[in-house]
Amino acid sequence: MTANPEHFKDKVIPNQVPIIPVRNTVFFPHQFIPLAIGRPKSLSLIEHAVDTDSLIGVIAQRDGSIDDPAMGDIYSIGTIARVLKVIDLPDGSKSAFIQGVGRFRLVDFLQEEPFMIGEIEVLRDQENPDEMKTQALAANLKNLFQQASELAGEITNEHQAMIGNLHDPGTISDLILAFTNVSVEEKQEVLEILDVEERLNKATYIFNRYLQTLELGKKIQSEVQDEINKSQREMYLRQQLKAIQKELGEYEEASDIGDIRKRLDESELPEETREVAEKELDRLSRMHPASAEYTVSRTYLDWILDLPWRKSSKDILDIPRVTEQLDEDHYGLEKAKKRILEYLAVRKLKKDMRGPILCLVGPPGVGKTSLGRSIA
Repeated sequence: MTANPEHFKDKVIPNQVPIIPVRNTVFFPHQFIPLAIGRPKSLSLIEHAVDTDSLIGVIAQRDGSIDDPAMGDIYSIGTIARVLKVIDLPDGSKSAFIQGVGRFRLVDFLQEEPFMIGEIEVLRDQENPDEMKTQALAANLKNLFQQASELAGEITNEHQAMIGNLHDPGTISDLILAFTNVSVEEKQEVLEILDVEERLNKATYIFNRYLQTLELGKKIQSEVQDEINKSQREMYLRQQLKAIQKELGEYEEASDIGDIRKRLDESELPEETREVAEKELDRLSRMHPASAEYTVSRTYLDWILDLPWRKSSKDILDIPRVTEQLDEDHYGLEKAKKRILEYLAVRKLKKDMRGPILCLVGPPGVGKTSLGRSIA
């Protein structure tokens, strides 16, 4: 099956070539890469290609974890490549430097041992008659690539120079996607598009999303760095404040911060309450001990730490006892006492009740606190 050969410049492309599947990457025409060769079939294929000076077909695997892929495990469209140089590595594997020549479609497998040989159909770019439009799309894509080069570490100066010197729209879309850290599926989708204008549109869409991801990553990194700088600045200022307080003899007055910290560490506060308390303690540590706000904050923390968190008692709903206690402690207040007894009676009859919580409202000195104490 060597009839009807296709030509790419000075190289004749037969309609059957050795096929080498590659993992987790898509190889494009005009791309130049070192390809790691370790699988037995691939090693045999590369040796054959070097000995016979033949072209090879490079196709991406659908699943990179498959060690011995069959025809259904690889994509149908790949890239014809020249093997330029092969280097033997100490572990027995090889590194082959290959250059993409053009696209092809895999029609069928003709041989699987000692390596795969496939019948192929060479694919050509479909040029758009509106050359001005394709050139404009290519220029826009190059501009996006230039923007991304300022954000992405994987885009090197060599990549920028290479793209800057390109003029063919189809090649521009191919190599920009080749240099971009996007998924195998997205790269393969671009590889399979023969219409140059459609390929440029698809590459622009993919690259725009990639650029947005880079910009978002830079924004997040900047915000994180700002937080780190802020924390370092606060730490430095606190150390300076402690030194000044020692010089003024005020540091000992603020030593009760450590006592509160110890009580907080030993307490059994709920997580939400602990966050509030730690935030207030951090605020307290930055206040001058003689300020009025310091006293308010300290009292607030003492109040939080004095509450019986995670401690509970069993309710004893003894209505006669509550009635007796309320009458003994309070004269009058009949409406309030009646409402309390009604509430407790319902609680006693319906133990799983999740009804309203009683709220005693009134001006100071009318007996709200003493009523609650009597019930308790």
